[in-house]
Amino acid sequence: MSGVGSLSGVALECPDPAALADFYSRVTGWPIVYADPDWYSVGESQDADLHLSFQRAPGYQPPTWPDPASSMQLHLHFRVDDLDAAENAVLALGAARLDHQASPTRHRVFADPAGHPFCLCPRPGRTSVESAG
Repeated sequence: MSGVGSLSGVALECPDPAALADFYSRVTGWPIVYADPDWYSVGESQDADLHLSFQRAPGYQPPTWPDPASSMQLHLHFRVDDLDAAENAVLALGAARLDHQASPTRHRVFADPAGHPFCLCPRPGRTSVESAG
């Protein structure tokens, strides 16, 4: 089946695009490929087919998760080799582990520094063991 177009990016609203671009640059290993006071993008390269972007939004309020009265609208998933190591890394970068963890051996849910939820998921064929508690 042929589509009309191809997905070229996802943009997250936030109060500080530079700070959020730095956070996701460190999470993904992608460089910042575009910088403007109101819009930053990260990607494998400036010409990559997909960029993750950050748009300044005055009055931005982060979503509450899980809360049926507060729409999170979207969240990102990142495949990782080791859930425990990846968790330690994103926490060191400024993420916060969210209290509700539905299946912490299958995925873990965090909030980025602007409050957007995101998940760390093991790569297919890998597992992680988490102690109870």
